[in-house]
Order: sequence, then structure tokens, then C-alpha cells
Amino acid sequence: MFVIPSIDLMAGEVVRLAQGKATEKKVYSKDPMAMARRWEKVDGKVLHLVDLEGAFEGQMGNLEMIGQIARSVKMPCQVGGGIRDLAVAEKILKTGAQRVIFGSVACDSPETIDEAVKKFGPERVVVGIDARDGVVETRGWTKPSGWKAVDLAARMAQGGVNRIIYTDVVRDGMMTGPNIPAVQEMIRAFPGNVISSGGISGLKDLQALDKSGGVEGVIVGRALYEGAMEDEVCRLSTF
Repeated sequence: MFVIPSIDLMAGEVVRLAQGKATEKKVYSKDPMAMARRWEKVDGKVLHLVDLEGAFEGQMGNLEMIGQIARSVKMPCQVGGGIRDLAVAEKILKTGAQRVIFGSVACDSPETIDEAVKKFGPERVVVGIDARDGVVETRGWTKPSGWKAVDLAARMAQGGVNRIIYTDVVRDGMMTGPNIPAVQEMIRAFPGNVISSGGISGLKDLQALDKSGGVEGVIVGRALYEGAMEDEVCRLSTF
């Protein structure tokens, strides 16, 4: 298991939201490129980039900056936020990103994900499953989808997806610890790689996730930005 540092972009700034709420925004940097360099300097293995305007509005507002980062750093970049059709996904991949993360569209149109896997290949397609009490939420976590998280994961596997990001939206940005039972349930439901996201407060949470087994990586944002753990944790693969 390894740490994936996150850069969440809103209006060109690096921010974190509490439980995905735009009203609960904290700005950490006005220089996203400098932040990307920070994670590259400590040998981060993957960089997680999210366009929050895209997540809320369905129209990416930070694509130019995402492209600049993807072309400038050596670490692979995975990009999410408002990717709801293959044309947008292709545009992002052409900027230099290695993976695109589909979210809402996986609930609305699972067959679109099937097409994405066929078009781009399974290593370039990731599905973000963001859940509250086991039910997937869409449109920047503003709308319950009706899908159970484990059912959506199983459907994605049927279409050839081999990597998902599971986020507990209640814990995201709160530094209250990951929902390990929910992560384990997801691992049982999905035969591919599972990346955990949401709630990391420090090294003890990484150790607990690592000990639980089956997690490929963990996305960390606020805990890194607020100094709850050293940047060098990005170099580690076991905890």
C-alpha cells in the first residue's frame, strides 16, 4: 500500500473541502504547480488531481492547470471531477495524464464505462465510488444515486474496470479516520485494485489500513497539508 497525495483544485487554488461541501473550503495554496513539485520531490508514486468545478457543475474549470501539472511532473497523474463522457476523458489523457476517474456517469450510464475501458484500456480508467452509509452519491456528493456501493463496484468489474477509488464522504476532509469496515466490504465486492480515500488523520490510520490488507493505495490530502504526517510518507509502500 502506498500514499497518493491529492491536489483538489477550485478556481485555480489548492483547496480541501469538509465532507465535499463547497461552503466548507480551506485554501492551502494559490500555486498548484508548486504543490505538485512538492509531492514529486518526496517521490510520490501517483498524483491525484481533482477539478472541483467539474465535480459540482459537470464542466471542468481547471483543465489547463491540470494539463500543465501532468506534463511537468514525472509521477503518473490520475484526474477526476466532472468527467462524464469519453470526449472529455480523451482530452484529459491527451494532456499527459495517465488515468481518468469517472464518477457520476458510472451510476447514470454504466455502459459508458464499459466503452471507456474498451477505448482507453483498463489501466487508464478508474471509477470513483463515493458513498454515504453505503449508498453512492453523485454530482459532487449532492445527489444520492440509489446504487449501493458494493453493487456498483460489482457492475464495474463486469465491464472490465480493474481499479476503483472508494471514498466515505462522511469522513472525507474530516481527519476522523477511515471507514475500515466499509473499505473491507468493498475489497470483498471488487476483484480488482481498491484505493481508499477519506478520513486519514495520521500514520496510525495508514497502519490500520495497511494491516487490514487488500488496499492498493490511500489518497491523502488534509493530513499532509496540515502537517499531521511528514511529506516523506509518500516514499513508503508499507506502514
